[in-house]
Amino acid sequence: MSNRAPRLTTFAVAALLGLVAARFGRPLSDLRQPAELFRSDSDSVVAELSQESPAPEPVDHVDTLARGETLRELFERGGVSGEEASQALKAVASVDQRRIPAGMPVRISGTDSVPSEITLQLTADRLVRLRRTADGWVGNEEQVQWATDTLAVHGVIKSTLLEAMGSAATALSRGQRSELAYDLADVFEYRVDMSRDLQVGDEFRVLVQRSTSPSGAVRLGKIVAASFQLSGNEIAAVRFTRRDGSASYFDQNGKSMRAAFLRAPLNFRRISSVFGLRRHPILGILKQHKGTDYAASSGTPVRAIGDGVVTRAGWSGGYGNVLEIRHRNGYVTRYGHLRGFARGVRPGSRVTIGSTVAFVGTTGLSTAPHLHFEVLVNGVQRDPRTALRGASSEPLAAADRPAFEQLRATLFASFDRPDQQQMARAAD
Repeated sequence: MSNRAPRLTTFAVAALLGLVAARFGRPLSDLRQPAELFRSDSDSVVAELSQESPAPEPVDHVDTLARGETLRELFERGGVSGEEASQALKAVASVDQRRIPAGMPVRISGTDSVPSEITLQLTADRLVRLRRTADGWVGNEEQVQWATDTLAVHGVIKSTLLEAMGSAATALSRGQRSELAYDLADVFEYRVDMSRDLQVGDEFRVLVQRSTSPSGAVRLGKIVAASFQLSGNEIAAVRFTRRDGSASYFDQNGKSMRAAFLRAPLNFRRISSVFGLRRHPILGILKQHKGTDYAASSGTPVRAIGDGVVTRAGWSGGYGNVLEIRHRNGYVTRYGHLRGFARGVRPGSRVTIGSTVAFVGTTGLSTAPHLHFEVLVNGVQRDPRTALRGASSEPLAAADRPAFEQLRATLFASFDRPDQQQMARAAD
């Protein structure tokens, strides 16, 4: 009995200690291993730094200069502000900012919080590239390199040339199709009346230079060759550069596509008086009218109807202000009742066909604004309608014929090449 009491006391104390350990003690699994006990916090930092850092976000802001906006305002909208903007503006000091047109494309790009490159597209052919360096912003002007090819277009007339071009030149924009139609009409101006000669079913073919910029902009160049099938008859044109360096269009036989003279010296409302006998509107007597009168508004531009040299430009009695131009082969043209003369037109100056030489007026013996136009052949006044009809332009020189015939054969063969036809449908 006396031995049992100490043992019960011992068991009670042990049980009580076990309860305390269970209530407040930590499990063995929570204890650090020896290696962990001596691990410093700096080791965790090194481990975190050793992981790969994320790549910086790229910056690519494309914008255009608004009307009345400054470059600084545009730069700040793209993330270049403060001192950075000031340095960037200094880098474009060679560019007159007052002449920069509204709508100019601008690209601001980089790889961090401060953009590192700015590109100003000043024109289709010219850009300024600004780059941020350790010493600040530097700028360089660059010429845009355009890629040039030749586009072939084949069309069939259903109503008008403009409509046919719109259906055929699908590789071009609507505006470029119109431009090409008008250029084609200009090439054949003296051979084909586009409002009367074209019939349903007639065909045309055109080879035209096309340039494409790195950004995808497209512009048209010169027509290098073209042809019309008019009611089964072909008339063709080739742009050829002669030995003297001048370039113009010639037909398949080497004859110039340009007439020696324009059909009329201005855009007129009506012919108010023709060549022949008439009662003078001021003098009231029958008198031979030795020219053609074109009614037109005062100030209407008057064109030289052919290449020549000015022999008179001044006042001459009933003619008022009069202009005389001497052409080749004994032809002289006279323009009367002028309000004034174009800049640079004086005796001895050379003029080219179609250039503006004067302006319609009502000086001298005149009752209303009009142009009095005369043609003299070897000093004798002739009816302009018949005198100019027989005048032909200079044919291609014999020395140029071999090169012309080789070029003609090459270009005409291109009309039917599969790759050229495919090129015309590239953007269909």
